[in-house]
Parts: sequence; structure tokens; C-alpha cells
Amino acid sequence: MNDASPAPDVAALGALRDEIDALDAQVLELLNRRARVAERVGDLKRAVDPNAQVFRPEREAQVVRRLQDLNQGPLPNEALGPIFREVMSACRALERAAVVAYLGPEGTYSEQAVILQFGRSVSRRACATIDEIFREVEAKASDFGVIPIENSTEGTVNRSLDLLLNSPLRICGEVALAIHHHLLTRDGAMTAVTRICAHPQALAQCTGWLDRHHPEIERVPVASNGFAAKMAADDETVAAIAGDLAIERYGLVAVADHIQDLARNTTRFAVIGAIGTTPSGRDQTSIVFSVANQAGAVHEAIEPLARHGVSMTRFESRPARTGVWVYHFYIDVEGHETEPKVAAALAELKGRAGFFKVLGSYPLA
Repeated sequence: MNDASPAPDVAALGALRDEIDALDAQVLELLNRRARVAERVGDLKRAVDPNAQVFRPEREAQVVRRLQDLNQGPLPNEALGPIFREVMSACRALERAAVVAYLGPEGTYSEQAVILQFGRSVSRRACATIDEIFREVEAKASDFGVIPIENSTEGTVNRSLDLLLNSPLRICGEVALAIHHHLLTRDGAMTAVTRICAHPQALAQCTGWLDRHHPEIERVPVASNGFAAKMAADDETVAAIAGDLAIERYGLVAVADHIQDLARNTTRFAVIGAIGTTPSGRDQTSIVFSVANQAGAVHEAIEPLARHGVSMTRFESRPARTGVWVYHFYIDVEGHETEPKVAAALAELKGRAGFFKVLGSYPLA
């Protein structure tokens, strides 16, 4: 009995490949037509403002959402975002490639967040600290920065919140990045490995898996997963916990994929810059405020949100460092700051607060 699979119909296969080639040529023609129109848009914007920023997060969010609404498959909606982000990124770069600062070194999840938001046709600048990212953008050495705000398992990145408090920069976008940790070595084996290196949060997020599979190997916290990946590329005795981009950057091989203990592990990043955004249709506004240290003060301050029908999606507190038991409260609300009900609620909240600042309104990730 012959169990071999039947050979494909060579003629039919050739005809389908010819059809794909013809469609690819049409797609290429349309992409170049789109690029030429994008150049004309840039010309019109520069005629009004020679320093006009080419990246408009609200417009790009609208483009992707519209296409997802039009999509009838078989391409899934989640595939359209990355495809058209790269198209828009390449079109933007015809005018000028934006410079984006992120928490380095190369191969970190922060760099992945930059690519997810801006596409690959930007100039990426790795920074040693979150403070350096802010300095880069404030000094206009970079157009935008991407900073981590919170992780779904490890909580808030406090340094980012503290710096947003006093910076003139605004949040103009956000990125929600699913974190997939991989165990990586130079050859995909653990034979020579004596140390497993990663950022402390990554080690914490993979504790259960490491306890089950490699309890005998020393775990060494380092500055970042990207740095751990570089160590693994240079030293066969090191295994790194890092993400997909580290494999690409450093030529590493996965010993095991998706070793994080919780499947739904997500980090939220904020895009910071000197621009404001207009409403995109599905937005979020971040604010920070403080109130007197007395009973009911916080409840009284945020009461206008409920009365005006504005939903609060996040609430964090941080010591204000201006006195004992004085706090700043960071909240996110649904909607853009210029929408009537949001504007009315925030105006009342501001009137009841001792300190109030809008950190930015931006499209929801």
C-alpha cells in the first residue's frame, strides 16, 4: 500500500503562483501611489509649518481601525495593524525618518514597542535610563520617546510616573506589548550554561518554569533582557531570558519558548513627545492631581467623573515628596480631553485639586 501524499497539480499550482505575482505587482503599484500621495500631504503640511511633525498617532490609529472595520478576511484584523504600520512608517520616512528614544540596549522589549508603534522606518536611539529618554526628547535630540508605564504582573514603573509629573512632554500614544519570554543560548542547548541572566522582573515572571526545569542553575539579575541577550551571544556559559527581537538582534537560538509563568503578561508603554493630539474616536486621557490630606478629599475630587459619565480606567498613587503623607494620584479616563463631558469633568476636578496636570490625551492601544 502506498501512503505517499499525491503530487500537487503542477499546472494549477503554476497558474496560482502567476496570479500571486500579478497581484503583488498591483500591490506594489498601489503602495507607490500611496507614497506619492503621502508626500503631497507632507508638502501641504510643511507649507503651513516647516517644522510640522510627520508622525500623527491619532491619524494612524484611525487608518488602522478603518481598515479593520472594512476587512472581510481571510486576513485576521490583528495582522492588518503591523502590515499597515510598516506601510505608514515607510511613507513617513520619505519626508523624514523620526528619531525615537527607548530604554536600551538593542533587543529589549522597549525596542519592540517602538517597532510596534512606529514601524521599522525610524531611527531608533537606545538610552541607558528612563531619565535619559526624557532628556533626549526635551532637548529635541529625539522626536519621541517610548517609556514603560506598567506591567500586568509586576505593576507600575514608578520612575516613569515621577518624571511625567514635571516634564513639559505629553503622552501622545500608548503601546500594549504582549511579553513572551524565551530561554536563549548561542546554540539552543544548555550543556555549557552555568548562569541564567535577565532583568529582575523577567526572572520573577519565569520563576515557576525555572524552578521546574533548571533549579540547579544560578540566576543572575542584570540591567535589561537586551543586555542579557548580548551576554549570551558573547559567552556560551550564559543563557538569557529575552524576547523575539533579541533572537533577531544577537543570533541566539531558543532552548524553550514562552517560559513566563502567566500567559497574559503585558507591558504598557507610553509614547512621549512635544505634540498634542486631536480626537481619534477611541482615546484615553491621563492626569495627575493632589488634594489636601483630609477625609473624603479624593472622593470629592473625582466625583465629577461619575456625574459626567466619564469612566476611570486606572488609579495609582505616589508619594508627592513635598510633605509627610502627601500623595499624587495618577488616573486614566476614557475619552479625549477636548470631548465636552471629559472637559467638563476635568475642569471641575481641577477646581477641587491642589495640583492638577493633564499628562496627555492619546489613542487607545
